[in-house]
Amino acid sequence: MATPNAVDVFSQANELLKRPVGPWLDEPAPVHVQTAADAALLSSHLSGIRQRLLSPTSKKRLRTFSSGEAARLIGVSDGYLRQLSLSGDGPQPSSISLTRRRSYTLEDVNALRAHLAAHGSAKAKYYLPHRNPKAGEQLQILAVANCRAASGKTTTATYLAQYMALQGYRVLAIDLDAQASMSTLLGYQPELDLNPNASIYGAIRCDVDHVPLASVILKTYFPGLDLCPGHLELQEFEHATPRNLAPRKAGETNSAEAQIILRLRSAIATVADNYDVVILDCPPQLGYLTLAGLCAATGVIVTVNPQMLQIASMSQFLSMISDLLSVVLEAVGEPNSTVLRYLITQHEPNDGLQTQIVAFLRAQFGERVLTAPMIKSPAISEASLIKQTLYETGRDNSARVTFDRAMESLTAVNSQIENLIKAAWGRAN
Repeated sequence: MATPNAVDVFSQANELLKRPVGPWLDEPAPVHVQTAADAALLSSHLSGIRQRLLSPTSKKRLRTFSSGEAARLIGVSDGYLRQLSLSGDGPQPSSISLTRRRSYTLEDVNALRAHLAAHGSAKAKYYLPHRNPKAGEQLQILAVANCRAASGKTTTATYLAQYMALQGYRVLAIDLDAQASMSTLLGYQPELDLNPNASIYGAIRCDVDHVPLASVILKTYFPGLDLCPGHLELQEFEHATPRNLAPRKAGETNSAEAQIILRLRSAIATVADNYDVVILDCPPQLGYLTLAGLCAATGVIVTVNPQMLQIASMSQFLSMISDLLSVVLEAVGEPNSTVLRYLITQHEPNDGLQTQIVAFLRAQFGERVLTAPMIKSPAISEASLIKQTLYETGRDNSARVTFDRAMESLTAVNSQIENLIKAAWGRAN
């Protein structure tokens, strides 16, 4: 079935919104009552839209890939993949049309990777890029952060997680944002799909209801990509942390605060053997959750929207990070993260002022600014309107020139970050 476009979705939404949902209140209600009613109303309609878009299972499904796409993902020629199929050597494509066109699921692609790795030991790591702990390749944890909303943080984190899964890595995405936008893009509507204490909050809370991280990890429709979802209950971590801090005397270290903030790092360590890469989507403010993400991370990606007000606030954000992390690290010793990079997002190459701002950042920070920017693209925006990404929609569901330009930008950004991960493992790019 073709992927619905944004116009289809909002036509359906408008039809749903025309349906009566109950009598209006005769007298104005307090704001907290109105907002609760509006939240329930909106959630109900979003559920209805999802039922229409994703029926009959109401679950997202990843599209299949052509033989050419599958060959590029694996790193072989299309002719070689065709030869494997014709000879019956190894896993076969899920479907072959009457015209002999082969279609591969991502499960098929991963099975072929494993087959080729097993039968070509010299290039095993090329086909199946899982890290090797025995060779000292440590779990890489990347925190995507910014204190401002609309910086492209969640888009960056989600596309990076999906890209790494497409390349064959075992990926865990952790949504630390109470708004849970990453969780939504990855197929879950938290207020409908999650029970209480089933988000990442359950694994980092400080009371008796704490649960193991493994118990809140969900499979996604992307093979190789798991999710620890976000939820509104994450706000409780920001409120509960100060309450759980023991009173300190003058001159004492912040060890209690540090141990609470390090709960995320400790939780990730319990599932480290199952993954190569962890992607953290931090909240758009510098609170305890963002600090927890930064303390857990081996690398930090700061998204930068090249606008002057964004640059001004980023200066304050970086200063606050430095001050707060230094206090936390005083109590725990060496930092976990050593890599800091800035990613230009929502970039418009023809905007003269943006070009000047980007040049200014590169002059100040040098190689810490990633070479490739994430361009501002209507294809990315339209896909997000229907809670999808370009990796899902494919080239046939938007203008091809616009789609190709966006994918070129995404590949350039994500492959550069992948190279940073490989460098941390001591691998050649």
